[in-house]
Amino acid sequence: MNFFKRAWLNLTAKKGRSVLLVLVTSAIMLFVLAGLLIRNAADTATTNAKNSVGATVTLSANREAAFKKMRSSTSTSKSSKPKLTTSPVKLSDATKIAKLSNVASYNATVSTSANATGFSAISTSSSTDTGMKGMGGSTSSGSGDIAITGVTTTSSVSTFESSSSKITKGRGITASDEGTNNVVIESELAKEDSLSVGDTIKLKGTTGDKKTYTMKIVGVYKASSSASTQQGPGSTDVSNSVYTSYTFANTVKGSKYKNTADSVTFEISDPAKVSAVKTSGNKLISTSKYSLTTDDSSYQTVKSSMDNVKSFADKIVWLVAIAGTIILALIVILMIRERRYEIGVLLSLGESRWKIVAQFFMEMVMVLIVSVVLAGFGGKFVGNKLGDQLVSQQTTTATTSTTSTSQGQPGGTGGGGAPSGNTGGSKPSGNMPSGRGQGQIGSTSTNATAKTDLDINVTVMDLVELGGFGLAIMFLSIMLASGGILRLQPKKVLID
Repeated sequence: MNFFKRAWLNLTAKKGRSVLLVLVTSAIMLFVLAGLLIRNAADTATTNAKNSVGATVTLSANREAAFKKMRSSTSTSKSSKPKLTTSPVKLSDATKIAKLSNVASYNATVSTSANATGFSAISTSSSTDTGMKGMGGSTSSGSGDIAITGVTTTSSVSTFESSSSKITKGRGITASDEGTNNVVIESELAKEDSLSVGDTIKLKGTTGDKKTYTMKIVGVYKASSSASTQQGPGSTDVSNSVYTSYTFANTVKGSKYKNTADSVTFEISDPAKVSAVKTSGNKLISTSKYSLTTDDSSYQTVKSSMDNVKSFADKIVWLVAIAGTIILALIVILMIRERRYEIGVLLSLGESRWKIVAQFFMEMVMVLIVSVVLAGFGGKFVGNKLGDQLVSQQTTTATTSTTSTSQGQPGGTGGGGAPSGNTGGSKPSGNMPSGRGQGQIGSTSTNATAKTDLDINVTVMDLVELGGFGLAIMFLSIMLASGGILRLQPKKVLID
């Protein structure tokens, strides 16, 4: 009788013991599988973070060099008032960097302000002086009461992408609006001035030639509920923020700003290549005028969280595997002790000791097959519960860390406290216009602290990997317990 058949008959004959073995092995396999699933999901989440969170390199005026130049001029001419002069970013310089490898897309920020003419902007001057500003009234000299954010497409603005701001009427700004005076206004401003899609409004520039522009309303949006009033001199309510094409925003700023931007942000396809892109980019620009700064903090935050989750999952796998090996080894040792007579008979009939060991191993493998199937059904549930708890803890830690490090950091805005808006696009073949744009009004980025969901699914490869771990556990258990079998003498066993 071969040892395969003996193993099967032994399991079916002693159903109680077999069921106990299946339950114990299933529990071990269940937690091993949960650890494997969480680890694999964390790897996937980290990989996905490269695309969803990513890293950026920002091209902007070199303020450090500008301050150094200002101090130098002040020391030579003490009678004159010090003046900080920065250079706007030329889009022609930005396109050179956008053509580098690993640069997926770019965003050019253009921000300015204007005064309302023929309609009233919403005032937030004080609690005792609320209501509407006068027709065309300005908040302060040189800054307007309407904040203009120039974009390529509003659909690519971060607040619209996250649906915290939504188009409620008409449409948003698109690439086809380049060179036009189309505008999207906030719903509260539209309500207070009885404006709707198709109406026109007039904006008077506060810089450049200070012309009055007739704007056509093509859409109305509802601002993010978390957006706040712009602070500082010339403060204006977020409802006074409008979106236009970035070409119009540059027109309002003046002819000298044509084909320029406040800053240009490049999205890096692989966060690991940020330093390489910065090094290559510095060779293409004048570092005395511009500076390149990197920001992969969002990716690093997600990566750090997922690394911690993965580390914990690895510990689950190894701790359960070691504990499972010990538990199963003890069970097999006890099982061998009660089957000494059976072993003695087989040895006396000339059966090889290694075939007897192989019989015990086959019994455990049959138990393992059933246990892997049972663990496969429960692994997703246990993995989701453990994964959600781990991610929740890591998100709380990341949020606390991000909040503590971001407090007190100013956010630069355009003239008159205008919110920043980004325009840009995919890697260019010539000029700059179309593609992705980002902008955010009165709120901070939440990419770094957003909860990363673990996509936990049981696949065939997961079960194969689990089976491999199970076989290793079974093999070690049998080897630890087989020492007694190898030392048994059949004559002594039968006499005893």
